[in-house]
Amino acid sequence: MELFFQQLTNGLTIGSIYALIALGYTMVYGVMKLINFAHGDLFTIGAYLGLTLLTALEITKQFGTFIGLITLAAMVCILVAVIGVLLEKIAYQPLRKAPRLSAVVSALGASIFLQNAVMLIYGARVRVYPQNILPSYTLNILELHIPIVRVLIFATSLLLMIVLYLFIQKTKTGVAIRAVSIDHIASKLMGINVNKIIMIVFIIGPALGGSAGLMVGLYYGQVNFIMGWSYGLKAFIAAILGGIGNIPGAMLGGLSLGIIEALGAAYFSIAWKDAIAFFVLIIILIFKPTGILGERVAEKI
Repeated sequence: MELFFQQLTNGLTIGSIYALIALGYTMVYGVMKLINFAHGDLFTIGAYLGLTLLTALEITKQFGTFIGLITLAAMVCILVAVIGVLLEKIAYQPLRKAPRLSAVVSALGASIFLQNAVMLIYGARVRVYPQNILPSYTLNILELHIPIVRVLIFATSLLLMIVLYLFIQKTKTGVAIRAVSIDHIASKLMGINVNKIIMIVFIIGPALGGSAGLMVGLYYGQVNFIMGWSYGLKAFIAAILGGIGNIPGAMLGGLSLGIIEALGAAYFSIAWKDAIAFFVLIIILIFKPTGILGERVAEKI
């Protein structure tokens, strides 16, 4: 039973990271009906930018650990959001009226470009984060030893997800995003600036992905230029699992996938972790193709 709860906390931690990345996929798909294959590479860029800011500016030494990490996260989110907006303007905006396949090819091309750009700038070798930035002590709860880092990552991710959900549900901009996701033309007739809404989506999604990249770098202590492929793919599975285009579904899908992976690695084999994720995806697509909370069926591309 102790192993179960240990893996449950581990699964919630990694699942919350999947959920943050999945939100970027599901928001872009909800508004543009486009799978942004470059989103995983924006996650990678967030991880590398965090490393650069930590080593070059020594933010945590100048401002202290707590204020420094908040400042670091804000800077990473802003920088990745800027890259996300530029990506949309260059790779996607000119193709809005083009056939769907053209946008998919553009997304794949953008992913390859960003991945290779990171490799050329930082090199192909694994880069290591500075040590002892996050607190290393553990919480002892009912004979469970839970690293405080897991609690901090899960709590931060959960806070970001709650803030996003309230923003979408309770603000005028959130209402506009939901309207555009239903019908672009009708939204324009109601006076909504669709271009502005798409830009906001490409600010929020990449910012969340960048924050997830920073968390992974701080948690595991190392990053590589192809990490966006694996994390992006898992997050895409999480988005489908919860229901592509559904924000609560992306949250639930990410957490569920993280728990399934952690428990599968513990009770079967860590070598089967990825296979278990894809097996879950296949089962969902067979029995509930719209996802756990999904309301729309993804259009064929």
